[in-house]
Order: sequence, then structure tokens, then C-alpha cells
Amino acid sequence: MVVTDGTHFSKQASQFDLHAYLAARQEKVEAALDRSLPIIYPEQIYEAMRYSLLAGGKRLRPILCLATCELAGGTIEMAMPTACALEMIHTMSLIHDDLPAMDDDDYRRGKLTNHKIFGEAVAILAGDGLLAYAFEHIAVETQAVPADRLMKVIARLGRAVGAAGLVGGQVVDLHCEGVCDVKMETLNFIHAHKTAALLEASVVSGAILAGASDTDIQKLTRYSQAIGLAFQIVDDVLDITSTQEELGKSVGKDLRAQKATYPSFWGIDESKKQAQQLVEQAKSEVSGYGDRALPLMAIADFITARTH
Repeated sequence: MVVTDGTHFSKQASQFDLHAYLAARQEKVEAALDRSLPIIYPEQIYEAMRYSLLAGGKRLRPILCLATCELAGGTIEMAMPTACALEMIHTMSLIHDDLPAMDDDDYRRGKLTNHKIFGEAVAILAGDGLLAYAFEHIAVETQAVPADRLMKVIARLGRAVGAAGLVGGQVVDLHCEGVCDVKMETLNFIHAHKTAALLEASVVSGAILAGASDTDIQKLTRYSQAIGLAFQIVDDVLDITSTQEELGKSVGKDLRAQKATYPSFWGIDESKKQAQQLVEQAKSEVSGYGDRALPLMAIADFITARTH
């Protein structure tokens, strides 16, 4: 049902309890992730995979997948394997991003990074294992979803994480470290691929599983691209303004690595303004879905309001 009374929808949005919604969905995701990856022989690699996969975090990507599946008329159950796979892929990217060859970080989510516990070789393999298992998990565990929809989801996730997505963005990011004349177009490319691509896949995959129309997919794609860029802008600001205790990871690393960031172009205040404008754009894309869009609207606001 599309709500045409804007006043009614605004009232419903203001009353939506995002904290309770996120807590309930996070509990379901945590339980599913725990079940998805038991420890078997060789134990060390499974322990390393579980160490990072179950280290906490907002679980934003799986929750977005569940939310869009429900918005499009699907169920949590049909989307949960893909939701878990998205978190596996995201966790892989964090493990590899923290390695000495990349960002060389000691802490992630308030805990020692994977390579600090298990060594660099096992950390690399743990990331590889999570990436491969993510696709297996979707194919084997998804129930009551037509095969053609599953194929679309698997293809979209593969593109989001590969050279056309996350990997490509990371390569350009590494190439630009210490470069003084990085252009805004290059910075946007990095984060459209390194950060926003997997967020986009998270949003759109849930809708695909539920059989959403092409029009719905286009709206949700624009929504996800906007929140993905806003998310990165806020991350750049928090790297400057927060403490390690607040973020659960090292701070000031962008400055030390001489990386181009949105605050380095705009300053902190303008960066916050740009992020808020992107959030408003995102919300406008889904407002026509009425009450079904309340989680997506609230999550968009959460992105700019978060402190970690």
C-alpha cells in the first residue's frame, strides 16, 4: 500500500523505533551467522573465520537485505542466507583491509585484528574462506526462491566484490595514497566501488529475492547509492573527530596515510552537510512505499547520526 497522506507518513516515521528494530534484526542475524559456520577440521581456519565474522558490528548490510526483501513482499527466512553471505563478504574485506599490506590496522570493532591473533597467512586464508563460503551458503541454504532470482543475486554479489566493485575501488585507493592532486571524481570512484557497491548489493539483493519489479529495483539502487556515499563521508568525518574507544578501530589513519577524504576537500561542516543531502535524496526514493519503507528511511537517518 502506498501512503499518499504525507502528514500521516511523517508521523509514522517519527514514531518508528529504529533501536528496537535493529536490535531484533541483529539478534536474528547473529544467531544465523553463528549457525552458519561451525568449527570443524582444520579447526584453526574456522576459528579465524568465526573470530572476525562474530566480532559484532552493526550488521547493517544483512539488515538492509532483510528490510528490502520484506518491503518487496518477501520474508526474512528467504533472505537470511543472502544476508549472512553479505556479512561474510564484508568481513572478508575488513580482514584483508586490516593487513599490513593494506591499511595495517591493529584493532577492528574494539578487538585485535585477525592477523594480530592468527598471523598474516591464516588471516588471508580466513578472508578467502569467507568469500568462497558466502556464495556456497546462498546456493545451498536459500529456500522458496526461484533459481533465476538466486542467479541474479549471486551475479550481483560477485560484481560488487570483484574488480568492478570493492576490489577495483581498493586498488585505486591504494594507488592514490600520498598523491596530492587526487580529484573529486577519483575519490567518488573509490568509494562508489569500495564502500557503496556492497551496500547497493545488500539493498537490491533482498528485493530481487522477493521478486521486485524493475522500477522498484531502480528506486532501491538509487537509495542505496546515496546512503553508500553518505556512509563513507560520515566515516571520513569520524576518523577525524572520534576516539579509538568510540570507533573500535584506529583513528586518524587517513591523515597518516595521506589519503584524500571528503573532509580534505570540503572540511568537516560541509562534509556533514553533503552527507545529510544524500540521506534526504535516499529517503525521497523510498518514501512512496509508505509504512513498508519506515526501516529504510530510519536507517538512512541513522547513517548521518551515528558516532561509530
